[in-house]
Amino acid sequence: MLQGKVAVVTGSTSGIGLGIAKALAYQSCDIMLNGFGKPLEIEAIRSGLEAEFGGQVGYCDADLSKPEEVRRLIGETEAQLGRVDILVNNAGIQHTEAIEDFPDDRWEAIVAINLSAVFYATKAALPGMKRRDWGRIINIASAHGLVASPFKAAYVAAKHGVVGLTKVTALETAELPVTCNAICPGWVRTPLVEKQIEALAADKGLSIEDAARELLGAKQPSKGFVSPEQLGQLVVHLCLPASEQITGSALSMDGGWTAQ
Repeated sequence: MLQGKVAVVTGSTSGIGLGIAKALAYQSCDIMLNGFGKPLEIEAIRSGLEAEFGGQVGYCDADLSKPEEVRRLIGETEAQLGRVDILVNNAGIQHTEAIEDFPDDRWEAIVAINLSAVFYATKAALPGMKRRDWGRIINIASAHGLVASPFKAAYVAAKHGVVGLTKVTALETAELPVTCNAICPGWVRTPLVEKQIEALAADKGLSIEDAARELLGAKQPSKGFVSPEQLGQLVVHLCLPASEQITGSALSMDGGWTAQ
């Protein structure tokens, strides 16, 4: 049902973003990938998606910490693939430390990539969506967009900001066939989370799998990780006609984390 649509997915060279890109490509969307990685590995991902799903797949190396680079991502997508119908703001970084010790540069970088880039991408893509009378903006927030944890000041602040920005965007487009929603995952076993598991294992002398179970047990009642594939399917659902009245929502997929 999404054949011919063009989707930009930020942070899509691995983890959650790649899972979302694959789900949209399966629905016959053309895809613009964006993210960090080794050029040969990224090209293998890009060409692999084209070969598997048959649509056009591009890649833009825009550095989302810079507003002009975010605008370049949207501009290159419009130039290469014709337009932007679906914008998935997924890119994110993390740093954990007590507030008084939190490095200034880490705060600035996290807010820039996790929050400001969402604003600049939305600002750049929205006019085209309005002209074409259709659009879907899906912001990957976090359970930390709804609740807090210690030592994650920048991440929690940015993700709460994403949820707020989602609501504003939804209200400004409420009378149009353009929706904006946030998805708030709990623990997803991505490279970002794998680093936290490894740090916990080293700190407590645990095996990697025992550390993973401890990480889950502290927050996620289901004791299971959310998968990138599950998040991809939720993104697809939000793009379908059945979801046209879902807008301004923060949808949890967190194994019960925020139900506590």
